[in-house]
Amino acid sequence: MKIMQKLAAAAALAALAFSAAPAFADADFLARPDVQRYIDEQVASGQFNRPELEAVFANVELKPNIIRILDKPSTSRPWYQFRATTVNERLIADGVAFWQANADALARAERQYGVAPEVIVAILGVETHYGRNTGSFRLVDSLSTIGFDYPRRAAYFRGELTQFLLLAKEEGKDPLTLKGSYAGAMGLPQFMPSSYRKWAVDFDGSGHRDIWNNPHDAIGSVANYFQLHGWKPGDDVVVPASVVAGPQIDQLLADKFNLHYTVGDLRKMGVAPQAPLADDVPAVLFSLESAPGVTEYWLGLNNFYAITRYNRSTLYAKAVQEIASQVRQRYFAELARQQEPASAGM
Repeated sequence: MKIMQKLAAAAALAALAFSAAPAFADADFLARPDVQRYIDEQVASGQFNRPELEAVFANVELKPNIIRILDKPSTSRPWYQFRATTVNERLIADGVAFWQANADALARAERQYGVAPEVIVAILGVETHYGRNTGSFRLVDSLSTIGFDYPRRAAYFRGELTQFLLLAKEEGKDPLTLKGSYAGAMGLPQFMPSSYRKWAVDFDGSGHRDIWNNPHDAIGSVANYFQLHGWKPGDDVVVPASVVAGPQIDQLLADKFNLHYTVGDLRKMGVAPQAPLADDVPAVLFSLESAPGVTEYWLGLNNFYAITRYNRSTLYAKAVQEIASQVRQRYFAELARQQEPASAGM
């Protein structure tokens, strides 16, 4: 198909996508002044026309329960509780099965982007259990609810709403049917709409980026994300450390999402890696409560930092590292077992 034919087909699909209607809607939402101002801004940008936006917002169903979820105070669980519910046998076993089912795509992603298969598998496992739990909220509803009815995060989520509507046009998808999390995250890797537009890839060459239904696109998209966020092939993620107590340790722990120091700097401040590391390696100190009242210290290296770009949580990053390690060990053990010759004399 020629380029102009492709563009015409994409435009037709986009127009059709914006015309669909769900079963329920909030009748007054479209008439709200803030919604009309948003539509005015988007039309003025030249990215949309008024009828297509009105067709969407006339069919938005606001979800007040999302606001109640966002207003609940968050409590950070200690590592030993978080690990018990996140690094579990089912996730690891299913991760091995996912790797086996998608071995070619994972190997190709490693060749192209330099990201180890087990890391991609671990991310998809933690995010959605390999696509089992991708979210049941219509994205146009969740993004509109937060974007227009949650002032503290309204600007960010209106921006994500715009990105979502743009990606729906670009991919020829129906914005009134695409689903995700209550906070607007999408597909197997739970990309926000802006992340989708920046980093999602058509990894199987189908002509569309589909991270909802296509595990190969999800694999390539996660790998692309990590490559563009500084992942270094073959490098470690964490090493254990010991510390000399003092006020400098508290200061270092407060800086947990930044690579402001080298291992040599940290040695001078009372931090000793428990594995060989060159003094010029960038690292960040973080702690984990491994049991009630028991604290472990770790150094997060460049690839740890890359994982925290995906989710700014040391608990998340450490869980991904552990799941990846266990999935890799079990995958290759199973591969070796399958390749063993049958016992002689049986």
